[in-house]
Amino acid sequence: MASTLLGRIRTLGPGLLLAAAGIGAGDVVVASVTGIKFGYTLLWAIVFTAALKFVLTEGLARWQIATGETVVHGWVTRLPRVVSLCFAAYLLFWTFMVGASLSSACGLAGASLFPALPVPVWGAIHAVTAGLIVALNRFSGFQKVMKTLIAVMALCVFACALLLTPPPLAVLTGLMLPRVPAEGGAASVLALLGGIGGSVTVVCYGYWLRAAGWNGAERLKAVRGDVALAYAFTGAFAVALCVIAAGVQAGAVSGARIAIEIAARLEAVAGPAGRWIFLGGFWCTVFTAMLGVWQGVPSIFVDLFSALRRKPAERARSDRPVYLGSLAFLALAPLILLWHREPVSVVVTFAIAGAFFMPFLAGTLLYMNNRRDWMGSLANRRLGNVALVVCLVVFGAVCVREVVTRLA
Repeated sequence: MASTLLGRIRTLGPGLLLAAAGIGAGDVVVASVTGIKFGYTLLWAIVFTAALKFVLTEGLARWQIATGETVVHGWVTRLPRVVSLCFAAYLLFWTFMVGASLSSACGLAGASLFPALPVPVWGAIHAVTAGLIVALNRFSGFQKVMKTLIAVMALCVFACALLLTPPPLAVLTGLMLPRVPAEGGAASVLALLGGIGGSVTVVCYGYWLRAAGWNGAERLKAVRGDVALAYAFTGAFAVALCVIAAGVQAGAVSGARIAIEIAARLEAVAGPAGRWIFLGGFWCTVFTAMLGVWQGVPSIFVDLFSALRRKPAERARSDRPVYLGSLAFLALAPLILLWHREPVSVVVTFAIAGAFFMPFLAGTLLYMNNRRDWMGSLANRRLGNVALVVCLVVFGAVCVREVVTRLA
């Protein structure tokens, strides 16, 4: 099994980074809470979420293949200017908050393995280390680092799921039979839809495609396979987390600390090895997410500000000072929140703002990918439009729930 898993991971192209950046502490929390509350009942919702994220990522990748420009560049040059200005403001805020979230999660993972240093110190160490790895490595070297970490992360989490010997029939029923428990089930489904597979990180896939040299219509089939494999891995990983949480019956713990609670319960079930394996997997999960975000998000800044200044595309790609400046902002600026608890109003604003991104992406792709004068033969077909409408409706519902919940 291990050799098969490693072989499949090696076949991933840029989708490897997509999977790594999209699976973070949020996925651990949402999948674990779902498993604790509902056991295997909502596994189908994880699969459904991965399918919706595939639709959106395939759409932005197809846009890039057809037009030769990223979706961010398209937002700036082909849509009203207010769209790109609002996205620029959103990106600055999102970057600051996600940097703080990942640093905090990595600090918690580091302190759980080696408690000699406190969480804030471990968070700062991880943030700076990830920044240096990204800044000093070429794309090919960065991919090798990521492949190693994601292989370890997968082996640890899948091994823990198998150690608990979940009932196959119950797992299969949860995957194949859509059911929504009467009490809290609908809210948990929406939480899964909003919390699995990342948000802004899906946009980074376009830059990883470009870095890997995957251009031209002849690459579309390979890109679709790459994205499908990435989200198959994302879905399987989230299912494994849900199965683990259901199997150990962890208590009610908030935030990323739920991973520590699950590790403690695993020790009671599978011995000290189970605890250490899960904590190792948790560390790999949050650190690979940090590396993926640290590597991909600065490219969004470069692309966005270059397009706003109408710089030629080739020159924009080599705008190293903007890339390094964005990386420094992402890695260093949010560290202040590790020592000072962020105001509740900031957390609420971030949650509400984050909920708007996926319906925004679905809506813009629905418009842009239907323009045959832009897309040519790669424009949306009927099935693609139906899928994007489903994404718009579903993620719109997630957005409405987030706004209502946070403002209530």
